[in-house]
Amino acid sequence: MKKLVTTLCAMALFASSAFAANPVRISQVYGGGGSSSATATYNVDYVEIFNASGTAVNLSGWAIEYGSNTGNWGSSSGNQFVFPTGASIAPCSYVLVSFGTPSTGGGPLPVPADYSGTLTISATSGKVALFSALNANLACGSELPGTLVDKVSFGTANCPEVTNVAALTNDSGAIRNSGGLDDTDNNVADFTVTLNPVPRNSASPANSGCLATPNASRTWGAIKTIYR
Repeated sequence: MKKLVTTLCAMALFASSAFAANPVRISQVYGGGGSSSATATYNVDYVEIFNASGTAVNLSGWAIEYGSNTGNWGSSSGNQFVFPTGASIAPCSYVLVSFGTPSTGGGPLPVPADYSGTLTISATSGKVALFSALNANLACGSELPGTLVDKVSFGTANCPEVTNVAALTNDSGAIRNSGGLDDTDNNVADFTVTLNPVPRNSASPANSGCLATPNASRTWGAIKTIYR
């Protein structure tokens, strides 16, 4: 009986690990750029990506795509960004992609973007997705099988992970909690609308919480002690 209980515990631990959220996910979305408004924080839009795993991930051919409230993902080439060959994201680190031509409202990003594209993200309501391959002009629910890595919907846009993040403004962004670590697959639980967000790029410090991994052997030893 003790062996059975121990085996079941081990299977539970494996299952929770095996079905964990994708380690690469959207960690920030800001759509207040491109505005002449004095309230805008930055003069360009941006999306920040985070890698919560302990190994580098090849981003070659991956895509960031924008959709309006009820529009398709990447409805035009201007709403699609494809990472170039050789792009990657380091363990527990970030990649920053800026979008649009700098406007008269807001200031420059506090750190240089790693890549730039043409997405025009709404400052209030919309949705952004990260794909492992381009999904050009596809509706929510019609994505190419196995390519949707992560998505976030804000304001009144459709296609959220469970529930939308609240509407954004020219001076606020959707920020994933714990520096990108929180991922329950529920947008409203994982993101906080934050005034004057601060983006990170590939040169920013790695997430220290991500680097602090538990001691697996010690945890397994504790389980064995309970049922010995």
